[in-house]
Amino acid sequence: MACEKYEKTEIKKSCRISTPKMEATTSSKAESTLQNSSIDVHAENYQRHHKSTSDTVIPHVDMESSEERESDEDTTSGPDDFSGLSPYERKRLKNISENANFFASLQLSESAARLRKMIKKRQPPESKRKKPKKRENGIGCRRSMRLLNVDPSGISLPATPTQPALVADENPLLPPGPLEMTPENRDDNSELFKGFLHTWAEVSKTTSKNTKKELPSIKSYKANLSGMVISEDTVYKVTKGPILSMALHPSEIKTLVAAGAKSGQVGLWDLTHQPKEDGTYVFQPHSQPVSCLYFSPTNPAHILSLSYDSTLRCGDFSTAVFDEVYRNERSSFSSFDFLTEDASTLIVGHWDGSMSLVDRRTPGTSYEKFINSSLRKIRTVHVHPVHRQYFITAGLRDIHIYDARHLNPRGSQPLISVTEHTKSIASAYFSPLTGNRVVTTCADCKLRIFDSSCLSSQIPLLTTIRHNTITGRWLTRFQAVWDPKQEDCLIVGSMAHPRQVEIFHETGERVHSFLDGECLVSVCSINAMHPTRYILAGGNSSGKIHVFMN
Repeated sequence: MACEKYEKTEIKKSCRISTPKMEATTSSKAESTLQNSSIDVHAENYQRHHKSTSDTVIPHVDMESSEERESDEDTTSGPDDFSGLSPYERKRLKNISENANFFASLQLSESAARLRKMIKKRQPPESKRKKPKKRENGIGCRRSMRLLNVDPSGISLPATPTQPALVADENPLLPPGPLEMTPENRDDNSELFKGFLHTWAEVSKTTSKNTKKELPSIKSYKANLSGMVISEDTVYKVTKGPILSMALHPSEIKTLVAAGAKSGQVGLWDLTHQPKEDGTYVFQPHSQPVSCLYFSPTNPAHILSLSYDSTLRCGDFSTAVFDEVYRNERSSFSSFDFLTEDASTLIVGHWDGSMSLVDRRTPGTSYEKFINSSLRKIRTVHVHPVHRQYFITAGLRDIHIYDARHLNPRGSQPLISVTEHTKSIASAYFSPLTGNRVVTTCADCKLRIFDSSCLSSQIPLLTTIRHNTITGRWLTRFQAVWDPKQEDCLIVGSMAHPRQVEIFHETGERVHSFLDGECLVSVCSINAMHPTRYILAGGNSSGKIHVFMN
């Protein structure tokens, strides 16, 4: 028994002797664990930019410290565990444990302080802009007393009336009334100009009236067209700017061509006079584009011109005066035609869709009747050659045929309405002798021919001709017109290369193409044919006239 007690005592002593070493090792491990935990916490807070607060760190550290305390309590047991040690060993072991706990708490507090400092640095300082206090009775920014309309004493000045700014009109209207025929390209007092006017007046007196003839066959018609040629002597720049309208004098003796320009000019060219400069005269009867031009069917010494400036004038070569026939400054004009064979009554189309009935025999320059149509815009007006009470108008996308006997000023409904077109219409014309056909030019690259032999509720579509009508911005729009000698054939400009003017039959067959690589090098948008002779005149967008003739 004594031996057993001795062995137990020795074993207990050895266990108690090894306890201080274990405590020291445990304390050093605790220190390293605390350092590692603080480093881990530091790294985690670096990775969390917007979600790092001190509350997330302190519980972790407290948990570590609580675990450390539990481990200390486990390793450093109560007084019974030190019963086998000497007083020196007990004091040393106690000092070691106290130092370990002190350094652990010190490092923990330092790491927590560093983390709090870093969190405060990473958070941007809150900068709120302070709103200025409103002054109830304070004076705002300084302003000019002149702008406030106040005199130096503070008394309000009377309001000064504002004067409207005067804007110079690019195309001012010409004065109403007759205008003298004053040529812009030469002296009006020269003997040459007087001889020119005398020639036009005398030729008009001897002009024979048109007699109805049978239509020539297509074969003979093609042969006559093939004999028409162009040369340098029949090409000349007459007006300034694009040509919008053309007319050929019906003389059988001389070749006289008239052209209306976008600049408001009317140019006259006598091709039988050489040199070309001496046979050309340019006048300015209008201030805006001349869109329609006709020689009077009863007196070819009169040339009637219509312009966008809301005036319609008649130039008389015998008196050398442009007389004013009709004026209406409220609405711009687009086209006109003669309702009667003696050219005494006119039908005028307006750009706003209205129409005017004008009688030249009544005094003054006003209308006899003003009619509102159902069209939003009217581009061309043309009268039936046989039944002159009917006339056709080309609108934006519709064509209307009216009866002049049933026009109502409050609003007139058309006799026939054609809605075959899908895009903007440029023109619509009856055939020249019988009026049994209607040709239209549309922006959808199609020329359409309708049967108007029976003016009932509808006019059927006969032929559609594919033709490039896209002239662009700088060229005058194409207008297909009938040949007055051959009413089943029509004339139209072309965008094809080489430049040419084409003639089509009403069936859609191409009859002839006028072309010349040297003399015709531009697009002739507006074309006119002589009523009895084989002469074709074409005008381009620079004011130049090209004439094909036998």
